Amino acid sequence: MRLPGVEAILARAGRENFPVAMRVLPAAVRGQLMAIYGYARLVDDLGDELEPPSARPAALRWAGEELERAVAGRAEHPLFVALGRAVREAGLPVQPLRDLLAANWADQELGEVASWEALLASCALSANPVGRLVLAMFQAATPERVGWSDEVCTGLQVVEHLQDVGEDARRGRVYLAAEDRRRWGCTVLDLQADRASEALRRLVADYARRARGLLGAAVPLCASLGWPAKVAVAGFAAGGLAALEAIEAAGFDVLGV
Repeated sequence: MRLPGVEAILARAGRENFPVAMRVLPAAVRGQLMAIYGYARLVDDLGDELEPPSARPAALRWAGEELERAVAGRAEHPLFVALGRAVREAGLPVQPLRDLLAANWADQELGEVASWEALLASCALSANPVGRLVLAMFQAATPERVGWSDEVCTGLQVVEHLQDVGEDARRGRVYLAAEDRRRWGCTVLDLQADRASEALRRLVADYARRARGLLGAAVPLCASLGWPAKVAVAGFAAGGLAALEAIEAAGFDVLGV
């Protein structure tokens, strides 16, 4: 790959710490989780951070081609080599990996999300596939667990959108739904300010409440799982709840923190 900036993003994705890759998990499990996380982080960064933006489509096309090579056991980059190994060893489904890439393709055209339902549909591609991959890795993907996992992952994605409100707005992407902004009297200009307006704080508080409700699905999900899957899922959920607590402690000012 010889596109400007891509090698740096690849290197960062390969060395970032996965939040649930704890020492208590078996080495094989940590390696598979790292492969999933590294891939998800990579395609997200290629779609969001690669400069200039005009280079992003080519980078995403390369990632899609390398994904298919990984599935076939012919990947070239070490990150994709590890991903292909995880797919084969754990019997991971390929479609969730393709969905994560599709989410970043969709983001290239995104201006703003129209409704809460549209945001949930976006999360179905950008977040829920990660949970489905983790459940598949642990051979624990029943329909009931997948439903709980989708709620947890959607909640985590909403939390991330709250944390990145200002940064996303500066990129021309607004994930706080237009219909909800109108309901709370919040404008796009509010999202670009140095400090959150009262209208934005009310909107963020509303979304934080919804995210907390979604993350509540981690309770029955964890209760249904054995170790070490329970540890991995609990780590995901705990990170999201901690982020929500920080947002709430800041008075829902996601711009001034």
